[in-house]
Amino acid sequence: MSGMEVLWIYFVIINIISFTIMGIDKRKARNHEYRISEATLWLLAWVGGGTGGFAGMRNFRHKTKNASFAYGFPLLMVLQLLAMVYLTFQ
Repeated sequence: MSGMEVLWIYFVIINIISFTIMGIDKRKARNHEYRISEATLWLLAWVGGGTGGFAGMRNFRHKTKNASFAYGFPLLMVLQLLAMVYLTFQ
């Protein structure tokens, strides 16, 4: 397996995790339970989960009014996708 294949597998897995964690945090917010910290959500986004985090944010309607999430996650998503495309076709 090439390094690029490993990177794509990592990218897909971290985005699935990020998407799932957004859904879990939304459920916890609705149920008034102990929440997942914003630092954890940002960490997942910064280590490659920007696309999953943004998709989760939109799908679950979670953190959409928080400006840092509303602008930061889409920005990270675009930068990460551009980086992946660049590395794939380099």
